[in-house]
Amino acid sequence: MMELRVLKYFLAVAREENITRAAAMLHLTQPTLSRQLMQLEEELGVQLFHRGKYRVTLTEDGMLLRRRAQELVELEEKTRREFRRDEQLRGEISIGSGDLEAMSCLSKMLGSFHQLHPQVKYQLYSGNSDNIKERIEQGLLDLGLLMEPVEISKYDFVRLPAKEQWGVLVREDSPLAAREFVTAGDLEKMPLILSRRELVLKELEHWFGERANQMEIVASGNLPYNMAILAREGIGVLLTVKLRCIYEGLRFIPLSPPIESGTVLVWKKAETFPPVLNALVNYIKNAF
Repeated sequence: MMELRVLKYFLAVAREENITRAAAMLHLTQPTLSRQLMQLEEELGVQLFHRGKYRVTLTEDGMLLRRRAQELVELEEKTRREFRRDEQLRGEISIGSGDLEAMSCLSKMLGSFHQLHPQVKYQLYSGNSDNIKERIEQGLLDLGLLMEPVEISKYDFVRLPAKEQWGVLVREDSPLAAREFVTAGDLEKMPLILSRRELVLKELEHWFGERANQMEIVASGNLPYNMAILAREGIGVLLTVKLRCIYEGLRFIPLSPPIESGTVLVWKKAETFPPVLNALVNYIKNAF
């Protein structure tokens, strides 16, 4: 049976790409560490490393184990932190969010909560709604700030008052850059860069209406920053929500008719929370 101790050894070697250096860092002898790795490979029935003269690199099976081992180690560390209790509320809360305007609203809540409980720390994870829900299910995130439309029947939630305004990011030299707003007709047959989330795509197809079959999607992604870089290089027009940031060389223009998306803060149903998370959830529920 795999031990977390051995998985930590494996992660150290994967990170250092050298067994001798990893052994020194772990305060082990090199033969002891090599033996532990070989036993792990025998237990799993796969080869985890390509062993060179001066360097070791992960095989495909090794890369898969690295992802899973990292998740298990993070979960163990999170569990340990949750059981460190004293009279003063303290601990760490992990929150996942997309790049959303609603994060400003949530941040104000976290700021006021932090004034009351300064020993509480926060860990932020950026991703789209699908990534965040997956990590909540794995126990790696406590809360998730998600943009609608999104399936949340498995979660308790609070709906935030902030709305996400949809529009396009276009180059400043684009013919669209002088417009106050853009319509589906303006974007017909233009190369588009979109979110890859299925529910968001359906929402945008509904907005395009009869012109949906004329959509020419040249690129897709899960977070806006990298997609904005593609738009700046003229690869396409980025359909995205408005953010409080400036993309050099690009201009945001709202859609007409407008699209606004709601946001929800979610957490697992029927969970027994550690005190720090329970306090924050109740604080936010009372506020909204």
